[in-house]
Amino acid sequence: MLSNAEQREILRRRTFAIISHPDAGKTTLTEKLLLYGGAIHVAGAVKSNKIRKTATSDWMEIEKQRGISVATSVMGFDYTTSPTPPEEGLDGNGVGTPSLRGTGELYHINILDTPGHQDFAEDTFRTLTAVDSVIIVIDAAKGVETQTRRLMQVCRMRKTPVMVFINKMDRECKDPFDLLDEIERELGIHVRPLSWPINCGQRFKGVYNLFQSTLDLYQPDKTHVTESLRFDNVNDPQITSLIGGQDADKLREDIEMISGVYNPFSREDYLAGELAPVFFGSALNTFGVKELLECFVRIAPSPRPVQAEERVVDPMEDKFTGFCFKIHANMDPNHRSCIAFFKICSGKFERNTYYKHVRKNQQMRFSSPTCFMAQRKETVDEAYAGDIVGLPDTGNFKIGDTLTSGESLHFKGLPSFSPEMFKYIENADPMKQKQLDKGISQLMDEGVAQLFVSQMNGRKIIGTVGQLQFEVIQYRLEHEYQAKCRWEPLQMYKACWIESDDAAELETFKKRKAQYMATDKDGRDVFMADSAYVLQMAQNDYKHIQFHFTSEF
Repeated sequence: MLSNAEQREILRRRTFAIISHPDAGKTTLTEKLLLYGGAIHVAGAVKSNKIRKTATSDWMEIEKQRGISVATSVMGFDYTTSPTPPEEGLDGNGVGTPSLRGTGELYHINILDTPGHQDFAEDTFRTLTAVDSVIIVIDAAKGVETQTRRLMQVCRMRKTPVMVFINKMDRECKDPFDLLDEIERELGIHVRPLSWPINCGQRFKGVYNLFQSTLDLYQPDKTHVTESLRFDNVNDPQITSLIGGQDADKLREDIEMISGVYNPFSREDYLAGELAPVFFGSALNTFGVKELLECFVRIAPSPRPVQAEERVVDPMEDKFTGFCFKIHANMDPNHRSCIAFFKICSGKFERNTYYKHVRKNQQMRFSSPTCFMAQRKETVDEAYAGDIVGLPDTGNFKIGDTLTSGESLHFKGLPSFSPEMFKYIENADPMKQKQLDKGISQLMDEGVAQLFVSQMNGRKIIGTVGQLQFEVIQYRLEHEYQAKCRWEPLQMYKACWIESDDAAELETFKKRKAQYMATDKDGRDVFMADSAYVLQMAQNDYKHIQFHFTSEF
């Protein structure tokens, strides 16, 4: 059995992902959460001419240059909530319950900053399997965008608790009530605002915190935490003198309307994935972020049970279990090191302890497990359910692999999908073939793209979701592995993994369709159809062969 102290360690974990459409402000919000948590002392920015420090989570060179996130970053830090007087907190009259008042408690927060671009959606989908809750960032001027809808579908499938931060209130934007209606309509979830803005754009004056009945007046500062002015409630006459009578009256009317239109906040509905608390602010100007963080750590779930194929794994179990949801190649270019990211599902992980690698049926011990602050790593002696640990990988791990204290478990929800685009990869420098082969192998292990080898001519084919991935692969091969490549176009419709109980028919199929056959990096048979017609005819002619559009079947 876990000791009381170990159980408390698990209960204070908050592991969540920040997701959004590109340019909504996801990485900027991450940076400001780190700032409030004391993990950094000066906030960086995404590709800013005025702020020279880059965002902590964008540590890769291509991310700094292009101002986009191309890989999930993991950042962990401790955060102590602000003590709340007994008479404050959630009031139960349309906002919440008094049991959620702040007490100055210590939490351990694990943030996973995900790529927003749709070309890297698969990385984000895998990341969502490793978190207990999600914060969605929405641009106040643009509202709900395409990628946000896709990501929300994944959250609904897994019933992941969702919190919404409406960003960029310091710019001209849509009406807050219209934004709330749009979120409910487009994302299919009920909302409950827990903060409310006073105007927007140049007239933006602050945010009223419905969670704690306080008013924070807007004081822009892009790199540091500013002290906010606070009042007991919205009816304080000083508010009128500070923001003006017209804005004060409008604020009071809006709050009254919120209580009449929206159901009271229910933590149970939030944890069930049926209700999304909503906050307003400006991540760039470090405003409205603290309110979000303070509320989040108090109501967000601690590590939740995880569904394995064999059974449900409870985080409070004394036996250790965890799965690999991400592999990152070349985190330290000096050592060509690969790191496997493991989400701990139950129990306690200890350094230099033997654990079972389920797929290989081997006992493995790790002398240098690490915790993360983006690229920065620190060796850890122990970690608990909810934490993300990095384990050095010399080719032992694949995405989806499980480590346990001895039990054979397989965790669900980590497939590789059939790519949308295909290109031949060719060596542009014959003297660097070894470097190119190593680079391709390690980058494919990350899951950013998929490698296929044609059985007809032996040429290597890279499959991706979008064009940007080809550019990232080419850049990383050149700058991290000193290998140059060139791409040749390939007209391809779909890659299908095939299997059959009829060995003779499978063999016949592979011979007759030799020009379309390839193998993936694990040696499995893949049918590369160059048109929908070719795929349809193959399915019609060979009834005993199963065609799979994900690698997990």
